[in-house]
Amino acid sequence: MRRREFIFALGGTVIWPVAARAQQGQRLRRVGALMNLAVEDPVSIARAKGFGQGLQALGWIDGRNVQVDYRWAASNADLFQRYAAELVALAPDVILAAGAALPMLLHATRTIPVVFVHVTDPVGNAYVASLSRPGGNATGFLNFEYNLAAKWVEVLKEIAPNVTRVGVLRDASVSHGIGQFAVIQSVAPSLGIDVTPINLRDVTEIERDITALARSGNAGLILTAAPSGPLHRDLVIALAARHKLPAVYIERLFATAGGLVSYGPDFVDQYRRAAGYVDRILKGEKPADLPVQAPTKYELAINLKTAKALGITVPPTLLSRADEVIE
Repeated sequence: MRRREFIFALGGTVIWPVAARAQQGQRLRRVGALMNLAVEDPVSIARAKGFGQGLQALGWIDGRNVQVDYRWAASNADLFQRYAAELVALAPDVILAAGAALPMLLHATRTIPVVFVHVTDPVGNAYVASLSRPGGNATGFLNFEYNLAAKWVEVLKEIAPNVTRVGVLRDASVSHGIGQFAVIQSVAPSLGIDVTPINLRDVTEIERDITALARSGNAGLILTAAPSGPLHRDLVIALAARHKLPAVYIERLFATAGGLVSYGPDFVDQYRRAAGYVDRILKGEKPADLPVQAPTKYELAINLKTAKALGITVPPTLLSRADEVIE
């Protein structure tokens, strides 16, 4: 969806159509934003709202002194490529890149500054030269550190001690899908758990593999960080409920949508922090000199309604550590 086709409220700030202009005497700065989900996805809405709030807190008011041009790729490779070209053609001062949008934008431009969010292994993927000195036209915020994957296994075992088999939903076509599974596989035996990979390719395959896993008994699920994870969010949550499978997810919004428990970075906070990097670039700093940052805020969310439906009594020790309890 093009930015001029919608009006979107962001924390009291309104994103006006492209016709909006800066007040007389002010230079209107331009920011592109290539989002990886669909415009109507609640995850995408929350992230865009966080970015807008971050800009507003720094004095950037859309339609007054900045114009934000959004594109929503809905995890579609063709749309990523198309919208990356569109945003570069607009010659913005800086572009926000969400997840899988980054390689497409770097293919389209090596001169326009890019601030990325929730990207995994930017050094290994040659997006930046190093975390401390990115060296090119891109910098931003890491998705997570791989040791987070071990935490998912621990949380699952704590909330469902009887689990002995775990289906790990991952995207094997990306390096971090393989890396996350490797970490889970390395720690699972110490907790008495066997793991089985489940590929996030298509609906039929996901449903077949989760159904087969459920027949084994004492099973659970871990939905890792994957570009297609949010696309299959409702399906995985529904299958977990149907087969009475405890499941751990990477992001709080999975728990609020009906998932049992989530533990991972506060991605909305990353969008707020990304607004800070956009602000610094708009004021003259270069992405080559701004270090790539790891997540600083993690959150644990537990859905007690889902726990009750699964017949799970959440341990008080886990409840006491929760940042959010959904009842």
